[in-house]
Amino acid sequence: MTDYATGMPERDPWSEARLRALAAVGAFVVTIMLVALVILVGLSNRERDDALARERHSYDIMVITRALDSSMARAEAALGRFVINGDRRTGTLYYDEWKRAGRQLERLASLTADNPGQRALVRQLQTLYDRRGEELAEPATRANFRQGWPALSLFAKAGESETIPRINNILHDIADNERALLGQRSTVATFSVARSNKLSTTLSVLGIILVACAIGLGWLTAQALTARRAARDAAQAEADRAETLEWAVAARTSELIEANARLRAEAKVRIEAEERRAQAEQQLRQVQKMEAVGQLTGGIAHDFNNMLAVILGGLDLAKRRVAQEAAEVSRHIDNAMEGANRAAALTRRLLSFARAEPLLPQGVDPGQLIAGMSDLIDRSIGERIEVRISRAANLWQVWVDAYQLENAILNLAVNARDAMEGEGLLLIEASNETIGAGKVGELAPGDYVRISVTDNGSGMTPAVLERVFEPFFTTKPVGKGTGLGLSQIFGFARQSGGDVLIRSEPGEGTTVSIHLPRHRGEADAGEEATPSAPVTLPRPAVQSAAGQTILLVEDDVRVRSATSDALEELGYRVIACSSAEEAIRMLDERDDIRLIVTDVVMPGMTGPELIQTIGPAYPDLSVLFVTGYVGDAADAERFAGHGVLRKPFTVNALATAVASALSRAAPAKERAA
Repeated sequence: MTDYATGMPERDPWSEARLRALAAVGAFVVTIMLVALVILVGLSNRERDDALARERHSYDIMVITRALDSSMARAEAALGRFVINGDRRTGTLYYDEWKRAGRQLERLASLTADNPGQRALVRQLQTLYDRRGEELAEPATRANFRQGWPALSLFAKAGESETIPRINNILHDIADNERALLGQRSTVATFSVARSNKLSTTLSVLGIILVACAIGLGWLTAQALTARRAARDAAQAEADRAETLEWAVAARTSELIEANARLRAEAKVRIEAEERRAQAEQQLRQVQKMEAVGQLTGGIAHDFNNMLAVILGGLDLAKRRVAQEAAEVSRHIDNAMEGANRAAALTRRLLSFARAEPLLPQGVDPGQLIAGMSDLIDRSIGERIEVRISRAANLWQVWVDAYQLENAILNLAVNARDAMEGEGLLLIEASNETIGAGKVGELAPGDYVRISVTDNGSGMTPAVLERVFEPFFTTKPVGKGTGLGLSQIFGFARQSGGDVLIRSEPGEGTTVSIHLPRHRGEADAGEEATPSAPVTLPRPAVQSAAGQTILLVEDDVRVRSATSDALEELGYRVIACSSAEEAIRMLDERDDIRLIVTDVVMPGMTGPELIQTIGPAYPDLSVLFVTGYVGDAADAERFAGHGVLRKPFTVNALATAVASALSRAAPAKERAA
């Protein structure tokens, strides 16, 4: 319609009123929907957080249950060692582990307080824990008062108690119940996360629809302005209102998009946290397993080495006295000594795996060491395997235990022989490498010597390659391997500041590379004698030093007696002491002592502590350390300048070590004079 008085289109109030009402109603409805959806998203997030918290609660209960089981097992293992060897430090370890188990039980009771079924099981477990503590208290008390056999009998009787399976059953029931709850809670958490994500998606879609509505409303406003060009003031007001509405919609849409982004980021962080928690639990189980196995192997090897020292020394003395009288008796003694030497080799592997055997590092030329092993490698792997040795020119020196490095290379050669089934090509290479940060395993950047052993055998599958460094894992038939070879090499390389890498494919062979840090010094010319190598007759140097007075310090009465007999057999005068304190008193009383032969680990004052104490007063006294297990009592640096003899040892190995210790003292006196 047209207003004939003004000649301009007549305004339609009804149409404008309808548009304003429609816009107001639409904005109100959309606002209500947005508010309702935001509230739903908030409630969904709160429900999701509660479900994840309950899920974490179940994880905590399962972890503390496993830790409690591990602590009780370590406590009983420590008590068993305490009953056997009577070492009070082992008894203290038992007491600490048992108390730790009690604290973990209290923590478990606190975590299960909201679950009646689990709470009842924990009360039963508390009763059994107290009963088991009473069963173990009596053997511990007997062992503390040095009543060995009664303590051992009571400990064996305690091992047959019915509380052990009942405790295990209750721990399994608690873990199984919590695992079932975990499954239910995981389902609820997954549903809550999915619903939260769905609401977030709906919120995003609604924002997009709202933007589309704003665009449509803007288009309608533009059309109204075009139709009513004459009514500029009214059109401008409509335009202002439309612009304000568009700004509000855009601001709200931006807020919704940001909220959606935050929700998605939070969901991603929670998923990553769950994955890290699962990995941490797996690592915790592996660490607990390795800790328990390491403590077991170290303790067994320690006690076993003392027994082997007595056996090997006694057999060697007997062989010396009957060698010319009864050939048949000598043959049986040879067989017994061979078995004892094999047991000694096994204990050295156990000690290396437990990292309880000290390394005796020195500057070593790896190329010269490998060349010197060629005959030994040929004899060990057979004539049907071709051995090729490749050494780089100007090969760097390394600071390692030469005995352990030889043992590692020989182990790799024997493994390669088995992989090639006795026939093939074995390549041993030594080269210099400069490694950058993060390029090879966990090695720090710097200069390294790479020693690799390559075979063209059957290779390894990915499944075997993942477990190749696990202790006691082996693919060899029963009786053909202990499963400690590669784990021993791994421990030696890490203790020496290096690392071990393996590259293998099924049917393509295997390459094992040992990386050792460069030593910027000269290689030692000395050669360490193998402790248990049998020698027929004493060396001339031993005979020339016979008649000297030696102070022997050993707390184990059997080892002390066997070592004393061996030294007297070699022609020395022996003064035997059972402790460091007694040795100090004897040094004050005697002035004819030339050499002190001391054990490393002893009750009270250790061997290195003894030498450190008497050093200023007796600077010319020669020292020979005898060790079967060192642990935390000393390290290789505290042996510097003194001889070291590993248990078990033969009489000839003892003779060589004593003669070497005495000969080292002689030049020092000549220089002083």
